[in-house]
Amino acid sequence: MKARNAKPKERAYKLADGEGLFLLVRPNGSKLWRMKCRVAGREKLLSFGAYPALGIAAARAKRAAARELLREGKDPVESRVSVAVDGDDTFASVATRWHDNRKSSLDPAHANRVWSRLERDVLPFLGTRRMDEITPPDVLAMIRKIEARGALDISRRAKQGVGQIFQFAIACGLAANDPTTHLRGALKPRPRVKHMSKLPLPELPTFLVKLDGYREGEVRRSAITRDALRFALLTWVRTKELRLAVKCEFEGLEGPRPIWRIPAARMKMGREHIVPLSQEAVEIANRLICSTRGEFLFPGNAPGKPLSENTMIYALYRLGYHTRQTVHGFRGLASTWANEQLVEFGQPPIWVRKYHEDWVELQLAHSERNEVRGAYNAAEYIEPRRRMMQDWGRFVGSGGVLES
Repeated sequence: MKARNAKPKERAYKLADGEGLFLLVRPNGSKLWRMKCRVAGREKLLSFGAYPALGIAAARAKRAAARELLREGKDPVESRVSVAVDGDDTFASVATRWHDNRKSSLDPAHANRVWSRLERDVLPFLGTRRMDEITPPDVLAMIRKIEARGALDISRRAKQGVGQIFQFAIACGLAANDPTTHLRGALKPRPRVKHMSKLPLPELPTFLVKLDGYREGEVRRSAITRDALRFALLTWVRTKELRLAVKCEFEGLEGPRPIWRIPAARMKMGREHIVPLSQEAVEIANRLICSTRGEFLFPGNAPGKPLSENTMIYALYRLGYHTRQTVHGFRGLASTWANEQLVEFGQPPIWVRKYHEDWVELQLAHSERNEVRGAYNAAEYIEPRRRMMQDWGRFVGSGGVLES
């Protein structure tokens, strides 16, 4: 953004990128990549090309290649042919073509994340190399750098991205094989997934009694925190989705079909989420809409600000549930309840699920694991979800002791 927005001044000036690389912005508006280095004690200046024809990823790749030459005791000025990355068969150029070819089909934010990952972790190591020169050990060495900082998920994404670029290169006749196919079993294993802490269902009644008695500091703030925790439990939403709830998102609270419409921008999966509300949730929403100031349903201490990120989790700590229950864990608690509800059906009688798994997953705003099915199934299941949420609301409202 700095490079793109840099304006010419009366005198030339530099935008530093680190390790000797900088962008020289000249009075005539041209922007040129330069790199300072020392060879045999003498300062030299490398010229890489003009921006934006030469992007920041390619400039950084040239910097990495120049530094490699310096480590080998070579003069990058005299070896500038080895530093060039403008050919069609370098990894950086193929990666750019691969990304340009697919980014129109991606969400813009996701496309930016993919390219940023390549710029940060891959291009500095592989960008200047010819596609046919890159070997499995080269890719593994790049991955080991990422693993060394503990980013095991990112290391896998980097390997996947490199593999996709090589598959694109093979299709274009720029490579004969994909070196990532030989890395199976070489990457460090992921740590075991640690699920958010949640209580066993039989302990819910005790928790609800403690929650009703929660007091900490100013009375009004304690009441809002209690309502926020209970509302999270009643609606199965994520903490961010709840904290930033605004009053205008609630519809039909006085009618038979109340809903909370959460906009796509706040949802993890980037899709609008409709939450059918139980009467217990409606009672909280109505009360707060009438009694709180500002747009947020759960206002924070500062005027015009929502409840802080830590308010609810700290309340759970004070209630004695540190490491035993998180706000996000309410979702797992509710999901366990829903998936365990069975009803007797038919003759001879058999036990079947009371709530279809699609209703549960949609209420949790999870994505469809089967991509083909997800593409064709646009059902919201509002009414069956409404019945399920009302059953849950009655269960919670009764103190978690009624038979469902």
